[in-house]
Amino acid sequence: MALIEVDHLQKTYGTDDAQTPALRGVSFQIAAGEFVAIMGPSGSGKSTLLHILGFLDRPTGGSYRFDGRHADSFSDDELAQLRNQTMGFVFQAFNLLPRTTVLENVCLPLRYSQLPEREWRSRAERALTRVGLGHRLHHTPAQLSGGEQQRAAIARALVLDPKVLFADEPTGNLDSVSGRAVMLLLRELHAEQGHTIILITHETATAEHAERVLAFRDGRLERDERLAQSRRADQFTK
Repeated sequence: MALIEVDHLQKTYGTDDAQTPALRGVSFQIAAGEFVAIMGPSGSGKSTLLHILGFLDRPTGGSYRFDGRHADSFSDDELAQLRNQTMGFVFQAFNLLPRTTVLENVCLPLRYSQLPEREWRSRAERALTRVGLGHRLHHTPAQLSGGEQQRAAIARALVLDPKVLFADEPTGNLDSVSGRAVMLLLRELHAEQGHTIILITHETATAEHAERVLAFRDGRLERDERLAQSRRADQFTK
């Protein structure tokens, strides 16, 4: 069974007098454990799609099923729990609290979980160690490089071991070297931990780190391509 099932999904903004379609009847499925890049130019509908898949917005037509359940059947409390525990989010802006340590930033999702407080620190430390920041626990974001800040944001997204990780332009604020390092980290997490990763990007080179590319233009899915291992960018051996 697919983890994500989208059938003729539509999203239109505005009123009857002035409507702007963002998604125009999109259909696809994503299986658990896939690494999928959703790519396209600005205005192609990819960020709108991410917001719908992450339950941050609702479609105006079509259907979306997550883990076998129709999106409309979730209550507000269930959606909040899904976003906190089942889904992790990494954005172009790192969204770290500037006056708190990296460790405290990564602990934030745990405060809204059902895990006992005595487990928070060990969970956060493990997540930071996984992304190579075990030596930066007590630094503030201002004391980290851009690439390290994005690694901290990834640790925060992974601290509750979500089923799916959404990464929205995660390299957009990074230089090419830091961006490549972040993408290799996502590749490693996928290979070693089996996380489902959905990457939003407008860059072909970034999308080619994924196993599969869904290419969008003007709100429509133009191409659904599985990448051969030989085509995937920046192999681990490089």
